[in-house]
Amino acid sequence: MSPALLTMEDVEVAFTVGGKSYPALHHITLEIQKNEVLGIVGESGCGKSLTALSIMGLQPEAAQMTRGQFFLGGTSLAGLSEEAWQDIRGKRVSMIFQDPMTALNPLIPVGRQIAETLKTHTNLSKKEARQLTLEMMRKVGLSRVEQLYDEYPHRLSGGMRQRVMIAMALVCKPQLLIADEPTTALDVTIQAQILDLLRGLNRETDTAILFISHDLGVIREMCDRVIVMYAGYIVEEAPAEEIITKPQHPYTKGLLHSLPDISKRGQPLYTIPGRVPPLHERKGGCPFAGRCGHVLPECTSVVPELGEVAVNHKVRCHLYTQQN
Repeated sequence: MSPALLTMEDVEVAFTVGGKSYPALHHITLEIQKNEVLGIVGESGCGKSLTALSIMGLQPEAAQMTRGQFFLGGTSLAGLSEEAWQDIRGKRVSMIFQDPMTALNPLIPVGRQIAETLKTHTNLSKKEARQLTLEMMRKVGLSRVEQLYDEYPHRLSGGMRQRVMIAMALVCKPQLLIADEPTTALDVTIQAQILDLLRGLNRETDTAILFISHDLGVIREMCDRVIVMYAGYIVEEAPAEEIITKPQHPYTKGLLHSLPDISKRGQPLYTIPGRVPPLHERKGGCPFAGRCGHVLPECTSVVPELGEVAVNHKVRCHLYTQQN
């Protein structure tokens, strides 16, 4: 296997509040290969977006990486200056944020915002940057691009704004695209169009995608491999189809059981009891112990290791340890 495009090695991130440190990401180790679509799934507060922002060097001011390393194509991303980050963001790695209305500048026409990325990272003339911007706008499925170039974000629909964000992220042909719940604010029809667009661009441009969602149905459609996160830990990792058909961790099973299904018509929709604990309430032991129906004595005091249960299938759970 060729070297990974992106590698995270034992990364930990903590928030400092009132002089006290609260760990938010624990021992995050993952790889993304060229052309691969890697999914990260979990409820809100599980660490998905923080992982993505850390890869981009955009974590909140109160958050600091306390351990581990990042590598993008062999380049270490740990401890880079802001100037060095500016050269990487948009050029080698780009990100589509959750809400395109707040991610786009309301005071600048959308075409100019896309062209600004080219201005930052290339030596193209203004005319050449405009032409390439129009080509990318067409590629992501926008019409009337000559007129749209000079439109402001509030004049566009949610689906159009999301396409503008995708065009902005891809115009410099990055090696890695991070898509942080890119379809959350869109209706089902537009959501399907955006997912088809991302899949097509992944095949056509060789861009690897880190796809973040709380929806396992969408993850199944999009991804080659899936990482399930809970309370800052990776609790399961496997090929997408195996996660769906052979889940091992109780949390993954709960997420799948919560999916609406026509076969469940007339039955109450299942929900996982409890909630993801906020940072200040997280104790030692298995992070899911407080919501799990299979708690063992060691679950409340010992964090389980992420162990392999099958080829390319890893789980962080004492139930598996007991079985072996």
